[in-house]
Amino acid sequence: MTLTVIFILIAAAFLYAAVLPAKVRGHALLIASLVTLYLLQPRLPIRFLDFLLPTLSLLLTIAGWYWTRDLQLAQPEPDNAKLEIQNSKLETRNTILISFALVLLLSLFRYLPLEYRLTPSRPPSPLLVAGLLVIGYWLVSHLTQYSSRITSHLSRSVFLAFVILLFIALKTEPFAAALAFLGRTFTGQDTALAAAADLNWLGFSYLAFRLLHTVRDRQTGLLPDLNLREYLTYVLFFPALTAGPIDRAERFTPEFRALPTLNGLDAARWFDGLSRIGAGLFKKFVIADALAQGVALNPVNAAQVQSTFWLWLLLYGYALRLFFDFSGYSDIAIGLGKLFGIHLPENFNYPYLKSNLTSFWQSWHITLSDWARFYVFSPLSRALLRRPVKPSPGVIVLTTQLATMITIGLWHGVSWNFLIWGVWHGVGLFGHKQWSGRTRTWQRHLNDYPAQKRVWTFLAWLLTFHYVVIGWLWFLLPDLPLAGQTFLRLFGLGW
Repeated sequence: MTLTVIFILIAAAFLYAAVLPAKVRGHALLIASLVTLYLLQPRLPIRFLDFLLPTLSLLLTIAGWYWTRDLQLAQPEPDNAKLEIQNSKLETRNTILISFALVLLLSLFRYLPLEYRLTPSRPPSPLLVAGLLVIGYWLVSHLTQYSSRITSHLSRSVFLAFVILLFIALKTEPFAAALAFLGRTFTGQDTALAAAADLNWLGFSYLAFRLLHTVRDRQTGLLPDLNLREYLTYVLFFPALTAGPIDRAERFTPEFRALPTLNGLDAARWFDGLSRIGAGLFKKFVIADALAQGVALNPVNAAQVQSTFWLWLLLYGYALRLFFDFSGYSDIAIGLGKLFGIHLPENFNYPYLKSNLTSFWQSWHITLSDWARFYVFSPLSRALLRRPVKPSPGVIVLTTQLATMITIGLWHGVSWNFLIWGVWHGVGLFGHKQWSGRTRTWQRHLNDYPAQKRVWTFLAWLLTFHYVVIGWLWFLLPDLPLAGQTFLRLFGLGW
């Protein structure tokens, strides 16, 4: 988000709280989320793609909602249940009509002069957009009808597999470039220029994780019942769309349903929200952007620096820049959420001050760590423990830690550097687990010696901080030879 967009959203929050009738706040949040989805989408070189990708986000989210419904064949219902079903169908129809009408209105920017156009580029014809919406919705509804003839678990597993495969394709540069090649071929543009950057899909990583969370939780019976308006707003909620946090549906839904009773201009909530936005703006646009101006490591200066001292200094700068940039955006998202009546979960809790790697990952991108722990670590642990021949506890811990951290690494991009970064942290977490298990008695006795404990805590923090900082090399540098050379140079080797 730019500063202009953030201030527009603050102004919109004031109108939302002070002017808008309380009973339509839920609809207003859905409309704002859809408009933001289209207007913040980056401009792309493939014709119409920066309009089509948000449309696909909408259709994919509607599909996710259908796959969280009861997919079994309809059975005779009592009269009171029939009335409830009719009201649900009416709510679904109204939400579809509002959403599709809004998309068609946005497509009318096609006919405005460039200086008045709010969309990233000229949208496609409204007739084409209407056709895509109708065909997309028809496919979604008919697929779910067909799915009612097979087991719900299998049907939902197929949908989950589709989302995962789409995620992998977009995050793997050769696959994404191939899709860009197909897109340029279809639009008659120069295919020689096809690149993965052509498919810069706003918020898809966070959208995919919310879809996986809700459909998987429906399989396990944990997901509360959401109507389509609630589901769309949860998945596409605009403050958290671009950089998180990854909220959970069961936490989001009660607050969303309570919006009609919200005190719109509550002074404490507005002070809290604006203070949080102010802190985020300072982190992102002052500290992080200042560090980016030559004080943080990047692929260019990593190849040019000629001193171990300056290499460490630049790496520290990158670590701080990454924290202030990401936590700044999280603060802005949390602050905006408060202004609109939704309390998003915390995402950072002083991670660089933690004295062990486990505590770091309980404090850095907390919602992503929690998601990976819930949907990767725990299921894999249970699966290994249920095997007829159980692996040793050490093998189970190492396997689950590696799988969890590799998942988090590949979420950022399917490439070797993110894989290595995931392995780096998986091994580090395993090492910490083994160390803490073997030294538990010694650490309890250390509580009797406060001075020694302070020294040990400082040394543990120093080791943890530098382990994390060194790991950022693999996160930052996709060129593996350069990353390996830079790693050696940090220790005075390879000059």
